Amino acid sequence: MEIKVNLATHLKEKPIDESKLGFGKIFTDHMLLMDYDIDTGWHNARIEPYDYLKIDPAAVCLHYGQEIFEGLKAYYGKDKGIYLFRVADNFKRLNASARRVCMPELDADFVIKALKKLILIEREWIPKTRGTSLYIRPTMIATEPFLGVRAATSYLFYIIIGPVGSYYPEGLNPVKIYVEDKYVRAVAGGTGEAKTGGNYAASLLAAAEAQKKGFTQVLWLDGCEKMWIEEVGAMNMFFVIDDEVITAPLTGSILGGITRDSVIKIVRDWGLKIREKSVSINDVLAAASNGELKEAFGTGTAAVISPVGQITYKDKDYIISNGKMGELSQKLYDEIVAIQYAEKEDPYGWTEKIG
Repeated sequence: MEIKVNLATHLKEKPIDESKLGFGKIFTDHMLLMDYDIDTGWHNARIEPYDYLKIDPAAVCLHYGQEIFEGLKAYYGKDKGIYLFRVADNFKRLNASARRVCMPELDADFVIKALKKLILIEREWIPKTRGTSLYIRPTMIATEPFLGVRAATSYLFYIIIGPVGSYYPEGLNPVKIYVEDKYVRAVAGGTGEAKTGGNYAASLLAAAEAQKKGFTQVLWLDGCEKMWIEEVGAMNMFFVIDDEVITAPLTGSILGGITRDSVIKIVRDWGLKIREKSVSINDVLAAASNGELKEAFGTGTAAVISPVGQITYKDKDYIISNGKMGELSQKLYDEIVAIQYAEKEDPYGWTEKIG
């Protein structure tokens, strides 16, 4: 399929101060789009000036939640090259999300090729300061105008990109998280393992209430017993208890994070004990109380590694690692970021230089 290119005639002013980029607020001059209908399949791939989408008010995505997305980044490397990190894994996960909500899968190789073309057109937008990057948001929405509960027959896929700084205002400083024991985000057998907007909508009220109390994020428990730790709103969770690193298993209710998988592989290669196993909030807090909980941290594309300095459950605070970033958290952050910015050799083949 040909990728048509229609370049913008008027370009936006690019940000000058990279320390004030924020996250998800600035977008580049162009976007990638592609259409699907049940008879033709995917077609009309194009790069066009960034603009509003025009969809029918009866579009299925607006009424029945047929929408999925991904998040990944491009990096300005130490050698002034442009790098992608585990891009194929992101589109593999996007296709898994598509299958879960009855949407058409993409030709990942073609979409990655088109994405590279978009990034190289917008290469001057990629910030150069370490810790900044070009955020990439692939999205698919159901566009058929139809009021009825069934999968749509037409879809729009698009990618928007933009320069970003740190996801959390705290940066690498430890965050405070609130353990949610009232609301439920997802259950096994539901859509928790898919990256679909409804999962995030289900988390908003709890997150808003937690933020009013001064917390950065919500730590979700399982939806049935409200006892087993699952994930944080925008991150997978890891705990270092005694000499073992523990993270929740992928049993269908949490997202299989790309950074989560990277951490598991690196920690194993370092010879440390790591297990994917269910752990209860009571066990974690008991470990915090008796000194066995050495560290806790979240992992995700946006923040990479986010250390947790405090967990609050039923109005009781538990301080972790003296409220400071732990040794393993720091080491993992340094390792992954160094690979992403091509500051060290990538032994896993995760990075790809595209320009």
